Amino acid sequence: MTNKFTAVDLLGKHGFGVENLPYGSVYIEENTVPRVVVRLGDHAIDLGFLESTIGGLSSKAKDTVTDQPTIDALLAAGRPIWSELRNWLTHIFTNPSHTAAVKAAATSVSDVNMAMPFTVGDYVDFYASENHATNIGRILRPNEEPLKPNWKHLPVSYHGRASTVFISGTPVRRPKGIRPEKDANPSFGPSRKLDIEAEIGFIVGGSAPQGEVSLAEAAENHLFGAVLFNDWSARDIQAFEFVPLGPNLSKSFASTISAWVVPWEALDAARVMPPSRDKALLPYLDDSDADPYGLDISVEIHIDDQHVSTAPYSTMYWTAPQMLAHMTVNGAAIRPGDFFGSGTISGSEPNQRGSLMEMTLGGKVPLIASTGENFSYLRDGQQVTLRGSAPGPGESIISFGECTATVLPAT
Repeated sequence: MTNKFTAVDLLGKHGFGVENLPYGSVYIEENTVPRVVVRLGDHAIDLGFLESTIGGLSSKAKDTVTDQPTIDALLAAGRPIWSELRNWLTHIFTNPSHTAAVKAAATSVSDVNMAMPFTVGDYVDFYASENHATNIGRILRPNEEPLKPNWKHLPVSYHGRASTVFISGTPVRRPKGIRPEKDANPSFGPSRKLDIEAEIGFIVGGSAPQGEVSLAEAAENHLFGAVLFNDWSARDIQAFEFVPLGPNLSKSFASTISAWVVPWEALDAARVMPPSRDKALLPYLDDSDADPYGLDISVEIHIDDQHVSTAPYSTMYWTAPQMLAHMTVNGAAIRPGDFFGSGTISGSEPNQRGSLMEMTLGGKVPLIASTGENFSYLRDGQQVTLRGSAPGPGESIISFGECTATVLPAT
């Protein structure tokens, strides 16, 4: 008897329906290499197994999912292959004749262990929220203008450490470094001001050996997808080391990404106009006549079982295409797997701030934990969880899942 139900009918779930289809890498059995999967509802669908059962992909697309431990090959393949694979999956998941094959390729997400979905190449972190930059400026420089003169002319950024970008669930050990001391020489020891930074991270695909990627090329050819991103910060170490060249030990110890890579195409319905700019932009950054690439993504921040903030990505002054265009305008090359963070997301309201430094006004107004204890920065044993979502087509939701980590004591 012909199956009347599609895989979407049987496996799909609000947030992880056919409108989303995020990619990941999982260990389906113990002591095996990970496999590339796509998520439908609460199930990880083995792409290599599915293709071997159904077929229908071009040889180049097939090679990106067959016996692949990560999406690295897919990132290198380029937009035509990304679109082919997504269209193929949409057809398979919405066609009742393929339901049995999809079910055979499906494993409950609760029964798999997640792996890093891609190999991080170069990593750059931006500072793209005007609200966040203004809040931090007022805390650090109360007698000066909060924004530096360059801020509205370029997306400010710094190079980070790619080797310590970790998958959600990996514990974060409290870093050590040199800390300033009031009326005394600086000391060395564990950070006393461990902080979070709620961000969106963007994964780059394709390559541009000579750089100079335009706004249009960034969106059309190189932005593969997005993840939730917690770019942890040791504020006391950062305060001592960042002048004049920027942060190093205060940022390089850990950054956490969510496990599921939401495809760029899945965010079409979430695109919104960015905030109005009150400074004229240089031509390579001028998006006044371009398609809007602000994104209506909400990021909830939880510490242990306490919801402390919801940060709206739609308020970000600089867009992902602008950030990528700026990264490459000097001729810097990009490669598949390059990664960049948006910088801390903060809205205009107190309950929309994306870092503890902002929420507590630099430690002056502590938060109250569910245990009744006050805290301004993270304590050992606390767990930080980001949860993100965006509107999809119709009434659907695009879920980013969770980005979570627990703080371990310093060594």
